[in-house]
Amino acid sequence: MVGYDPKADGRNISSFEVAVAGSVSGLVTRVIISPLDVIKIRFQLQIERLSRSDPGAKYHGILQAGRQILQEEGPTAFWKGHVPAQLLSIGYGAVQFLSFELLTELVHRATTYDARDFSVHFVCGGLSASAATLAVQPVDVLRTRFAAQGEPKVYKTLRDAVVTMYRTEGPLVFYKGLNPTLIAIFPYAGFQFSFYSALKHVHEWVLPAKGRKNENLKNLLCGSGAGVISKTLTYPLDLFKKRLQVGGFEQARATFGQVRSYRGLLDCAKQVLREEGPTGLFKGLSPSLLKAALSTGFVFFWYELFCNLFHHMKKADS
Repeated sequence: MVGYDPKADGRNISSFEVAVAGSVSGLVTRVIISPLDVIKIRFQLQIERLSRSDPGAKYHGILQAGRQILQEEGPTAFWKGHVPAQLLSIGYGAVQFLSFELLTELVHRATTYDARDFSVHFVCGGLSASAATLAVQPVDVLRTRFAAQGEPKVYKTLRDAVVTMYRTEGPLVFYKGLNPTLIAIFPYAGFQFSFYSALKHVHEWVLPAKGRKNENLKNLLCGSGAGVISKTLTYPLDLFKKRLQVGGFEQARATFGQVRSYRGLLDCAKQVLREEGPTGLFKGLSPSLLKAALSTGFVFFWYELFCNLFHHMKKADS
């Protein structure tokens, strides 16, 4: 069970074990979904329409983009920025799941609300993700810069990126896109946790205990469904975040097509709507939904798996 459950006190998982389970779930999932993440970021940053009919469009479909990236940059391009991405996943997973467990337990002990309610999971999920975002935002900016750059590379190594960005753009560069990130992450993570819990309850209602054979498969499917719903509802804010994070990085984007500069979140939204239309708000949605289904599904799958593993290890020792 994700989150505090007063009926499952016997699970006896420590805060450290919760953090480890969150970190490992993020690490394993990141390795699997990195190629889709790179394609999604390329789509989000492309000004031209994602269509064959646009002669200036570099990318127009998932398979075409995958083939072109492979041909031009080699297989390692799908794991560009993988080191900062892994640091992001490990740190984010630990802070998010630990915060969520502590917040839901606080709600149970300090209020009259049921810690398992949809609304409680939404608020606690949003707050825990916001805390995790503040902790890892600099790494997210680095990850986006690495995934967005073409050839020749502007940044050769992680250290080179940190030093160059700090020297040329100042310390605040590591928090570019923070406003839309926080605005987007609260409802996105809130919906993730609340829909995950809700879909598990639906699954248990459809398949009573006698009909259930594989809890791990249930966790994977419910996590995937929660990821798709959450991403669809909050996607435009994710696109704005990516556009703002590569501000001041235009020279590395020249080989991909047109580039734009934005003065902030509202200016970014206005320019996208004016130049790319309403469909521009959902550029890269297809790989993003595929990524959300896999990443959210696997994150909850691995998290629950490791929590259960820790629980069984403690039972065996006692």
